[in-house]
Amino acid sequence: MNCRVVVEAAVPVYDVETPDEAVRIAISKTGEMLNPDLNYVEINMGERACPHCGEELEPAFIAADESLVALELEMTVFNVEREEHASRIARKEIGQRLENIPLDVVEIEELESEEETEQETSDTDQDDETTDGDGTTTDSDHSSSGDLAQTESSEDDEVLPEFEELIDE
Repeated sequence: MNCRVVVEAAVPVYDVETPDEAVRIAISKTGEMLNPDLNYVEINMGERACPHCGEELEPAFIAADESLVALELEMTVFNVEREEHASRIARKEIGQRLENIPLDVVEIEELESEEETEQETSDTDQDDETTDGDGTTTDSDHSSSGDLAQTESSEDDEVLPEFEELIDE
């Protein structure tokens, strides 16, 4: 099973005047700590809300030119047994690089594996019917396997150049 895990981090930032500046610095600081080992972790602004009224707040809290910024770090964990296992792996991997920064798991979403997705795609392709120009319906079973093979080869063509670009960098 593969899972997408979102972890909230409270990142301290010093000598800032505005929430926007604090968020930019926090994202940069977090990116430096995670890269190059965890360059696959996505860094986003966190969402905060007032506990009493539910009003949405800025992701950065500023006091005396110091700020605490809420960031969401998202990563995909592969081949786990259950969601708790994915949570532990994400917290360990991210926590090792972000020393003295508190982490809290916000969301765990189970992802469909590629095999399940391909199976569902082939099932729906076999069940589809198309209408010809004269109004007659024909079954698309015969063309679906050719379309699927063509789609897979075009996906492979797209993936390889990106991979080569990453190697060049």
